[in-house]
Amino acid sequence: MKNFMVDQSLRELTEHRTVELPIACYETIIHQNINGYIPLHWHDEFQFVHVVKGHSVFQVNEMNINVSEGEGLFINSGRLHMAKDNEESGCVYICLYVSPSFMISQELYITYVHPYIQATNLSYFHLAPKEVWAKNILEAIVIINQLIREKSLYYEIDISSQLMFIWKNLIKNGFSLKYELTEIIKGQRMKQMLNWIHQHYHEKILLEDIARAGQLSRSECCRYFQRILKKSPLNYVNDYRIQKSLILLKQPESNVTDVAYQVRFNSTSYFIDKFRKSINMTPLAYKKQKIPKSFLQ
Repeated sequence: MKNFMVDQSLRELTEHRTVELPIACYETIIHQNINGYIPLHWHDEFQFVHVVKGHSVFQVNEMNINVSEGEGLFINSGRLHMAKDNEESGCVYICLYVSPSFMISQELYITYVHPYIQATNLSYFHLAPKEVWAKNILEAIVIINQLIREKSLYYEIDISSQLMFIWKNLIKNGFSLKYELTEIIKGQRMKQMLNWIHQHYHEKILLEDIARAGQLSRSECCRYFQRILKKSPLNYVNDYRIQKSLILLKQPESNVTDVAYQVRFNSTSYFIDKFRKSINMTPLAYKKQKIPKSFLQ
């Protein structure tokens, strides 16, 4: 997938399912995304990743996880995450999305799935093939990918069987679940602040505004952003405005100055400077790269 849409809270809007089943499986090449990386987002589905080429760095909430070729990652439902290619390795990974309700029969869901979604100490699992249980999961991801492509007789039943096999290997790995109210509240407040920024990015934004959206003081707001996003709130605002400008610049009739003001940069030169630092090229160069020459004449 080269691009995907998210709502104001960063919830991904892509419908992750085939016609028959509430699952989807994609081969993702990170650098082909419109941003050059997979931006911060979240979704209700479980996500299983199997890196088949190169190296990647995934961020899940505030944690960075290096995932190398042959390794994988489980990302829990509702967790903020993003991915970048590590050292321009040309990273490619198989990405399996599964609705939690489809992992196991409904009769067993409350006992064997719901507690793991709610656990505050299970945002992700790094799947290293040296562990037998993790190797089993990685192999099952490949099998499911093949089943979806081939669609042989009874493939839906085979996929369901593989998913139960994956989940059993995951939860029997052995750890105690924790439920910390403070962690739940932190996640909710972070999404509230991001949601507010995404609704108001085209307006003048002050630090006080962002902090108020999360019911925090200015200093505590800054600590949230530094811990989870590794940047200040206002730097995140600028980065988000740059992301929105990428879409506008792809429109043939757009020009750099108009785009700069549409995403609330008060100076074209400041916009160009921030854009160059973020995308490694000027807005005009990006526009020429993305739009056929016939439209620019």
